[in-house]
Amino acid sequence: MPMQLNETHDPQRRSFVESANAPACDFPIQNLPFGVFRPSPGAAPRIGVAIGDQILDVAAAASSLGGMAAEAAKACAPNPYLNHLMALGPQTWSALRLALSRGLSADYGDEGLSRHLTPMPQAEMRLPVAVGDFTDFFASIFHAGNAGRMLRPDNPLLPNYKYVPVAYHSRTSSIRVSGTPFKRPRGQRKRPNEELPSYGPTRHLDFELELGIYIGTPSEFGEPVPVARAAEHIFGCCLLNDWSARDIQAWEYQPLGPFLGKNFATTVSPWVVTAEALAPFHTAAFARPAGDPAPLPHLDDAGDRADGGLDITLEAYLSSAAMRGAGTAPLRVSRTSCAQLYWTAAQMIAHHTSNGCNIETGDLIGSGTVSGPDKASWGSLLEITSRGSDPIVLPGGEQRGFLEDGDEIIFRGFCEKPGTARIGFGECRAVVLAAG
Repeated sequence: MPMQLNETHDPQRRSFVESANAPACDFPIQNLPFGVFRPSPGAAPRIGVAIGDQILDVAAAASSLGGMAAEAAKACAPNPYLNHLMALGPQTWSALRLALSRGLSADYGDEGLSRHLTPMPQAEMRLPVAVGDFTDFFASIFHAGNAGRMLRPDNPLLPNYKYVPVAYHSRTSSIRVSGTPFKRPRGQRKRPNEELPSYGPTRHLDFELELGIYIGTPSEFGEPVPVARAAEHIFGCCLLNDWSARDIQAWEYQPLGPFLGKNFATTVSPWVVTAEALAPFHTAAFARPAGDPAPLPHLDDAGDRADGGLDITLEAYLSSAAMRGAGTAPLRVSRTSCAQLYWTAAQMIAHHTSNGCNIETGDLIGSGTVSGPDKASWGSLLEITSRGSDPIVLPGGEQRGFLEDGDEIIFRGFCEKPGTARIGFGECRAVVLAAG
């Protein structure tokens, strides 16, 4: 069942935090995403919500709230992660969001909350969620087809793709928050003209432009979650970069799939945009072309077909060390939409649990690379540069088939449509360091 809109989505509501009222602001009062921050160097981590260019300390604001919202805010006090709040469930999340929206409003808000605000440039953002398990899907048929054509020209899309939301389980130990650099990974790689594999730094480092989905309330062990109930388990979404070493991946992925080519680093944005904030931007699920099979009954639901898609625009930018040194703005290399995903978030969760596997508070689900039908909307360099054979040209004349040391990848995301307030996800960024 689609989430109902309420006063927190009112596009006319303004905040007494003036920066939140700017038209292009990622964090207007209609958004209020959650994150974890240090208000000053050495301070204990705090749970906050973004409002304009400020962060409101949620636990500190508890005395200005009431009822269920106050209890939820107090629960944030001793926790360096969002997990405890996420476990409280949709009714509590909604009550806290409503109270914060009212408290920060320009019309009847509590300007006393100003004393609990920290300017964003002053804060150090932390990993928002203690992630227990990370499952990465392959939900874009355009990405699956593009990648398949490079690896299997005669059979690019495997026969199970249109029946099964394909996924793999990755590592949580290497998930890092935006702004954390990482070293180029080493591994086994083998060029087509080489007789034997060798071990060394990846030559084909890539990004993957993805949406991350955080699980709030857990499911019961042994009990599948139906598509129609899956949304009840989603706390919110983030930007996710599942970095990939394509040469390591190509050598190792058969017969058991991704391993060291994927698990060396995953970058997530610091802000979690709640499922309720995204309610105005639901749309029909991707329309399957004529002739494609209908989902099997356990993956089908009329409500999900009508409203299970998410119209979230995702963008990827590349900035080389030379560009940053020259003061050149990052180059946008991709712009795509989650509305193009072949499988919905609810279908991913339903499939994940269909064998009785339980999901837990703090689990992270990746959409897989979000690619659209044309080159400008492809979400990885593997696709954009045809596996490195057709490199992109950067503003200073540099070329990139894959990423070089010193390159920085920046993801941005936002939702906008007439009659609603634009909301954003902030940024998800990281710099590639030389191999250790």
